[in-house]
Amino acid sequence: MALAACPRLSPGRDPNGSHATGAGPGTGVAAGLRTIVTARTEEKKDPNTGRHLPASFFGIVLGLAGMGGAWRAAHRVWGLPADIGEGLFVIAAAVWAVLVILYARKWVVAPEQARAELRQPILCCYVGLVGVATMLIAGAALPHSRALGLVLLALGGAYTLAFGVWRTGGLWQGGREPADTTPVLYLPTVAGSFVLAAVTSAAGFPDAAQYAFGAGLFSWLAIESVLIHRLYTSPGLALALRPALGIQLAPATVGTVAYLSVTHGDPGLVAHALLGYGVLQALVLLRLWRWIRQQPFGASYWAFSFGVSALATSPLRLIERGDAGMVTILAPCLFVGANLFVGWLIVGTVARLFQGQLVARPAPSTP
Repeated sequence: MALAACPRLSPGRDPNGSHATGAGPGTGVAAGLRTIVTARTEEKKDPNTGRHLPASFFGIVLGLAGMGGAWRAAHRVWGLPADIGEGLFVIAAAVWAVLVILYARKWVVAPEQARAELRQPILCCYVGLVGVATMLIAGAALPHSRALGLVLLALGGAYTLAFGVWRTGGLWQGGREPADTTPVLYLPTVAGSFVLAAVTSAAGFPDAAQYAFGAGLFSWLAIESVLIHRLYTSPGLALALRPALGIQLAPATVGTVAYLSVTHGDPGLVAHALLGYGVLQALVLLRLWRWIRQQPFGASYWAFSFGVSALATSPLRLIERGDAGMVTILAPCLFVGANLFVGWLIVGTVARLFQGQLVARPAPSTP
């Protein structure tokens, strides 16, 4: 399918499916449950209600599960309550289950919209999050049920590999506009491979985990060079796309977690270098925060959550491996900051629930 023929994002649209006015789609457990409960009633008023769930909603699972992993590490290192991390994983699993049902339903009741999302040169990359989210839930399940964890890992890993190969093959055909080059390009292969490495290692397959880490590492380096060139030399990102810059934080920080998952002993130079680059990305994003925040709050801001949670997890994993020195100062600062940021995302999402702005009705198609 030629990428040049893919529909383009209109300037007034959020890449996560909401309008740039800020009436973006809500996220989280309450959003998903309310959507399921009211779907039949709302469809009597508008037959399209409930059919427009963007695949980007799976990013919420990444953020919640990522914070669950951070709290698990904090329990091991600092003795913080284990129930908080497990509770976050339960919430993440509930959101994942709701979103899988709704996204599958979208393919049944509105396949033309699902296919249009898959053809869109920016939105299509979010479809890869289905597999990434599934693997994270597999990692959450492993300590409680190895059988369930392995099944979810197999499903999520197979989906991630298949989608990553398909999407990369499309990219290699060319025909893209420079404006379509955004950090979402990291999602199919970089995020997918790093998460596959971490969860596969936790499942007891270190050899396979190292192969997955290599796939993610070199995909990251290749894509980052293209993306940074676009940011340096092309017009700035459209307002609705600016929150997607939050994804830029993820490769270095999630890569650090993946690297620590596939290695043993003294973390060494590579782990410090990866985390250092992640901290640099976080500082650049802080410098750009006022510029990014010109886009009103919406689901698109969950793009930051996976990288933020991995930034909190990485120094804890370093300490767990016997590291000392600067990391002991970074760890509590980054952990507190990550919790505050993800808490802000949750509060903002709940606020949209009670404002009745969970799902924005799609703009009419232009003939």
